[in-house]
Amino acid sequence: MPKKQLKGKVVSDKMDKTVVVEVRTVKIHPRYKGRFRRDKRYKAHDEKDQFKIGDNVLIEECKPISKDKKWIVKEILNKSKTEVKDKAEVKDKAEIENKTEIKDEE
Repeated sequence: MPKKQLKGKVVSDKMDKTVVVEVRTVKIHPRYKGRFRRDKRYKAHDEKDQFKIGDNVLIEECKPISKDKKWIVKEILNKSKTEVKDKAEVKDKAEIENKTEIKDEE
């Protein structure tokens, strides 16, 4: 039997080698036929601590690693946009520091 795979978003990476992935499913009410969302959080194993908050990932079930961890992160689907912003901020800070160094030299 194949292992279950779910797509979700990393909402926490504060634990060591563990990320919390939120999986969102849309269900239809049996009587009223209206759609509603269900969110469920899974703790997944991240061996190298490479996944950050906001990343969209694919998780796969595995044998229990701990009391709550029964999933492992297989791959990243999309990187978070906050990481790109952080790199831009670092570049801006470096430019500002370079400008202040130039002014100090004059």
